[in-house]
Amino acid sequence: MKPAPFTMSQPPTLAAAQGLLSTIDGDTRIIGGGQSLGPMLNLRLARLDHLVDLAALPGMTETRATATHVEIGAGVTHARIEDGDVPDPIPGMLRHVAGGIAHRAVRNRGTIGGSLCHADPAADWVTAMTALGATVIVVPVNGPQREVTMRDFMRAAYRTALQPGDILTKIRIPRYSADAHWGYYKICRKVGAFADAISAFVADPQSRLCRVVFGSTGAAPLLSDTLARHLAENGTTPPLPAIKEALRASGLELSEVKLHQLSIAHQRSVREAFA
Repeated sequence: MKPAPFTMSQPPTLAAAQGLLSTIDGDTRIIGGGQSLGPMLNLRLARLDHLVDLAALPGMTETRATATHVEIGAGVTHARIEDGDVPDPIPGMLRHVAGGIAHRAVRNRGTIGGSLCHADPAADWVTAMTALGATVIVVPVNGPQREVTMRDFMRAAYRTALQPGDILTKIRIPRYSADAHWGYYKICRKVGAFADAISAFVADPQSRLCRVVFGSTGAAPLLSDTLARHLAENGTTPPLPAIKEALRASGLELSEVKLHQLSIAHQRSVREAFA
């Protein structure tokens, strides 16, 4: 099947993209690598009047590292992160997450910004960036840029804090100390498939920080303060029933199978990190 007819534009600069987005009528979407939106268009699950391609915009594929944080352009591909072409704010985590996304052909084209904006609950970056305490930089059609924490960015499945015409330009991730630990584990039916359950954590004793996050819940990433506190105090996970109870307390409607998968993913993310 082929997509329904639409107009496609490739503005040469961010200012040109802003001007275009402010004047276009009809249903318009921004596209990066096209690895999520492309199949939806081909299957006619999405029908658009206008597509704005930002993949070639200057600055969208750049990275920058400072003493306090790492910035990743929204147009940086998963493959570049997997290959170590991007500074890692906590050694090994970004490369590990990127290398587990779909297949190499998808990673060659798909972008970190596109994945965050698509906001699929089963996607890797929405969970990983929430665990890392990342902030996204958003440029609106009119007005100054704003910063949105990942905790506030994804509102629900396929819904974000982006307003019409907003452009996500980069992701800012704080650096962690040499004593920091991280874990990331996902359960999939086969390699390259969407995750049935994801669990991630980041713990840094120097800053007294610990986050435990669950993904593929059918909603925005779930942060568990209860499990984070237990991990910080004990260096391990509670028994399986206690993990499930903490997940039930979130208020999300999770099946018993999903509860078990998420709990196992949490146990394994911690076990592998401290093995």
